[in-house]
Amino acid sequence: MNRRLTQSLVLMTLLFVPAMAWAANCADGGGGSDTGRFQQILDEHGAVVAVLMSFGFGVIASLTPCVYPMVPITVSIFGATEAKSRLRGAALSGAFVLGIAALFTPMGVVSALSGKLMGSALSNQWVSLGLAALFLALAASMFGAFELALPSGLTNKLSTVGGVGFKGAFIMGLVMGLVAAPCTGPFLTGMVTVIATTKNVALGSAALFSFAMGLGVIFFVAGAFAVNLPKGGAWMMGIKWVSGVGLAYMAFSYLRDKFEPVRNLVDHPSYTFGAIAGGVLLVGLVLGVIHMVAERRKSPIAHLSKPMKLASILPAVAGAAMLFSWVGLNHSVDPNAPEIVWMTNEDAALAKANAEGKPVLIDFGAEWCAACKKLEHQTFPDPNVRSEAQRFVALRVDATDDEDEAVVKLKDKYKVVGLPTVIMLDKSGKEVVRFNDFVKPDQFYTAMKCNVGSSSTNEAVGMR
Repeated sequence: MNRRLTQSLVLMTLLFVPAMAWAANCADGGGGSDTGRFQQILDEHGAVVAVLMSFGFGVIASLTPCVYPMVPITVSIFGATEAKSRLRGAALSGAFVLGIAALFTPMGVVSALSGKLMGSALSNQWVSLGLAALFLALAASMFGAFELALPSGLTNKLSTVGGVGFKGAFIMGLVMGLVAAPCTGPFLTGMVTVIATTKNVALGSAALFSFAMGLGVIFFVAGAFAVNLPKGGAWMMGIKWVSGVGLAYMAFSYLRDKFEPVRNLVDHPSYTFGAIAGGVLLVGLVLGVIHMVAERRKSPIAHLSKPMKLASILPAVAGAAMLFSWVGLNHSVDPNAPEIVWMTNEDAALAKANAEGKPVLIDFGAEWCAACKKLEHQTFPDPNVRSEAQRFVALRVDATDDEDEAVVKLKDKYKVVGLPTVIMLDKSGKEVVRFNDFVKPDQFYTAMKCNVGSSSTNEAVGMR
């Protein structure tokens, strides 16, 4: 990597850090806005800042595990690594980013105006299986099972009408947008909600286009400067190995989030399980490092490269699946804390709340909604949340079938346009809190106490 490239990367990093930091703070939920962080930015700073910050949300989304590992793969497929000049590499990368924008902008606006999020269409059972198969195939390619490239016949045909590079880059951008959409849902929820409620298509189009640009920044930088990087060597084998492990983990995550039997394999919050998971991953990493060292020129252990790579795959992937799933669980669950008793009939829940003078907690979720599952596994099991929830009448609405008339009626009544949606009503039935994405336990507990009162600041109605 030459000096000019290093300076350019440092400059890009300095430019993106402020946007990333602000977006991260907004995505984290901050003070628990009842209308979503995008709406809060829009209200406090105006449309221009909201659109600019959408770019920051996109940058953050590009660093998620289901997008970041795709960088070296996609850049190599659409030809940026083989470009003869930096200008051509940048042009190819630009075509790729425009492909992402061409998918996100119209799809996001249409889905918002129809009152449905992309998640319901892209996270059903068959799509989850398809995406898992795709990630496994890409992982296998990274591990050397086969070379991932367009068929030679198609390559030759496209080259006769202007070159496979730009057309392939644009198409790959469309595909990348489709693959990334399910895991960028939490970042898009606020934007989509605003578009659906305000019907402001101009704002929605600009925000989603800006988001797509942010999502594509990392691909653009990698593609634009790929011509300056070494074309092979042990470092590239290391990148392929890490990417392969990441992609295989993503395949597992789609199956884990969709299918209960798969989730049960790693749904163990004990620290013993976490230690075992870390140990298994460490074994895989050590074997992987030996494989990379063996790939160095004139390495005395060159003969160990292939066997070490094969031996490292299973423990590395299994360890990553176990450890990252374990990290995402709530480890402070108190078995003695009372569980939240969820009612499923709205009329009965409201009648009970009215009779006992209690506030109401309403959770709209679905089987396909990954953020909903995070709420179920991290936030609602928290002992503080459980204890505070005893003051509420809890109502859970299963919106998996969004064509069900009863579900549609409830979504219209409570103005629900995306999932997850968690609403808190005070004792008079007035909405006081609304969350449209995953909320950490501490933030949720604070919202329950500060916005709906607590057993320590109000009379404990219904508590015996």
